[in-house]
Amino acid sequence: MYKEITSNKIRSAVLIGAFLVLVIALGWVFSIALDSEIILPIAVFFSIIQAFTSYYYSDKIALGISRAREVPRRGDYLTLHREIENLCITAGLPKPKVYVINDPAPNAFATGRDPEHAAIAVTTGLLKELNKTELEGVLAHELSHIGNYDIRVMTIVVVLVGVVSLLADFFLRSLWWGGNRRSRDNNGGNQYMLLVAIVAAILAPIAATIIQLAVSRKREYLADATGSLLTRYPEGLARALEKISKTPHTLKHRSSATNHLYIENPLTEKEEKQSWFVTIFSTHPPVADRIKKLRAMIGTIK
Repeated sequence: MYKEITSNKIRSAVLIGAFLVLVIALGWVFSIALDSEIILPIAVFFSIIQAFTSYYYSDKIALGISRAREVPRRGDYLTLHREIENLCITAGLPKPKVYVINDPAPNAFATGRDPEHAAIAVTTGLLKELNKTELEGVLAHELSHIGNYDIRVMTIVVVLVGVVSLLADFFLRSLWWGGNRRSRDNNGGNQYMLLVAIVAAILAPIAATIIQLAVSRKREYLADATGSLLTRYPEGLARALEKISKTPHTLKHRSSATNHLYIENPLTEKEEKQSWFVTIFSTHPPVADRIKKLRAMIGTIK
């Protein structure tokens, strides 16, 4: 169990490190090709502004898009509140705000920039279809996202993706507005470096997106592992994922802007197996792989 958690943390750190190397390499290549040092600071500046906005308001945006409503600690939602409270006590986390989405498709997500500003949203379908241990597994998974500061990690990744995209865009626009001529004049006709820079500008945003999705998948594995450690019962989450993946219902208010938040991607087609190509462009690991890893943990938790 602890080995799985450590492995996922290391892989996430390595992927973020790869992002930083990619950004620095692009900045160097573009600066040489255009003989300009201003392109990297400009890209970083605009990406930080974008990330700042998303960091402080992404939770409200996600809850609004999903049509989630905050529910009181009484009536039909008293049990839900108590389950979350018990798990928070075990995890040593403050209780997040509790939201419910009126939708028959079983799913859930957590959002918020830190444990003190967090929320958990579950669908009515999740409350209806899962039993107590399965619901506990899902809630523990979402609380693990909060405790692991996954929103913060993904915000950093979004910043780096933004930097890469803006660097590539600024470079290509500079060529259009005469940067190619300046490159020949200032670099002695170094067309080889210019060709490398053009290829990098085209491929780098694709590479950045693949790394971003890889980080997202690793954070899901990490939340599965830490959530199972919290409940001491990996089978509960494994069964919940089986039910969620096999539901005939489709989430009504789904969006590519929020699909990465859910415990299972609501935009993914219900398939037993995904091709390698589909997997690398997915925000979530294949459900079958997640269930396999969870069941491999059974017996390791004492």
